[in-house]
Amino acid sequence: MDQGSSSWFLYFFLCTLLTSQLDGMYGEGTQKAPNNREIEKRILDKVMNTKVYDNKIRPVGAGGEGATVVNVNLFVRSIARIDDVKMEYSVQLTFREQWLDDRLRFDNFKPTPPKDLAYLTLTDSAKVWMPDLFFSNERQGHLHNIITPNVYIRIFPNGEVLYSIRISLTLSCPMILKLFPLDKQVCTLRMASYGWTTEDVIFKWKSNDPVQVTKDLHLPRFALEQFTTDYCDSVTNTGTYSCLRVDLLFKRQFSYYLLQIYIPGCMLVIVSWVSFWLDAGAVPARVSLGVTTLLTMATQTSGINQKLPPVSYTKALDVWTGVCLTFVFGALLEFALVNYASRNDQHRSAVIKQRKQWEAEQAAAMETAKAAANSRTPNSNKPIMALARNSTVGFDSTSGDDPACPLHFGILSTASCTKTWLSRFPSRSKRIDVIARIVFPLLFAFFNVAYWCAYVLRKEDPESLIQ
Repeated sequence: MDQGSSSWFLYFFLCTLLTSQLDGMYGEGTQKAPNNREIEKRILDKVMNTKVYDNKIRPVGAGGEGATVVNVNLFVRSIARIDDVKMEYSVQLTFREQWLDDRLRFDNFKPTPPKDLAYLTLTDSAKVWMPDLFFSNERQGHLHNIITPNVYIRIFPNGEVLYSIRISLTLSCPMILKLFPLDKQVCTLRMASYGWTTEDVIFKWKSNDPVQVTKDLHLPRFALEQFTTDYCDSVTNTGTYSCLRVDLLFKRQFSYYLLQIYIPGCMLVIVSWVSFWLDAGAVPARVSLGVTTLLTMATQTSGINQKLPPVSYTKALDVWTGVCLTFVFGALLEFALVNYASRNDQHRSAVIKQRKQWEAEQAAAMETAKAAANSRTPNSNKPIMALARNSTVGFDSTSGDDPACPLHFGILSTASCTKTWLSRFPSRSKRIDVIARIVFPLLFAFFNVAYWCAYVLRKEDPESLIQ
């Protein structure tokens, strides 16, 4: 190899070496720094290392000993229905619980995590220890998985764990329906530990605003008046278990029942009184009116009871429908009494007519006898006149009473005036109708005053409604 070729080879070798060195120097400086997701993955892999963390063992309490404290809070998203027959209600809520697990702490890791990493996020709750909370009065329930499972877990640098999930529940709600439909009901949501006793796990309400309710909550037949939180630890033969409770106080909306039950009931009772103004001889009209209103009232009562559970006590609605049914039935019985009195009046009129005819015949006979006696003996008419007076005295006593109202020491007698006023209606059937026109409305008005005063003004203690 000549000297020129050797020089070119040496020059090429030196350029290649220099280029590789420069690439190494600048290449290291241009590598991208790891982003937060990569850092989060590294931290999760480290804290979730099965050699260090076991999700089957509960975390220790504060100070390294004692029970694990779990703080709970709820957000009520909606209440779908409140069923009076099944005595249950359906609710959708966001359930959150938070506790401290020192084994998941990562603020002391090296290198120190960036300050903008506020928490780690998980979607698989099986990777961490979870409290064994359950809803003790639940009948049905399901999780929400559209579009993805509505659940997340946040792990904070100090080891705190926040678990949040959206669930729908159907819960039992025992009701006391004595004041239905003027009642209030308390529906309870109970949460308790299934296996851990208070020596291991304690549930507590979040200190600030533990229960939140959406402002768009609208129920068709109820209004949520208030809600309270409380504790309900249960003691069994296996230990004492921590328990939380939310009491939701609902007031029933009365306007629906006023329009569907009370006003129609009043109208049916008033319609049954129309028969009091019909003639006693209008038998088909009065019977049809009475039977129709009675059947309508009975059908309405039956339809109402089908929407309510069979209970052993009397409800406020039972009192109303029972009294209305009694008034309608009473109007029908009143017609039966009027019809009976009318037939008696007709029989009595026939008897009086025959009696007057007999009296006329007797008077004519006496006049004939008197004329014959006068033609024989002028002075022998005294016994005959006495006989005539004796025979007519009984009929003179049937004359009507003085229609004027008598005065007793200058005071008008109410009873006498009432009797005088009733004398304007000679038949008993007519008098019964007139009395019914006054008595039935007065009694119904008195019942309404007593009913609404007894039930509307009655105050319920919410504590007495909690089952």
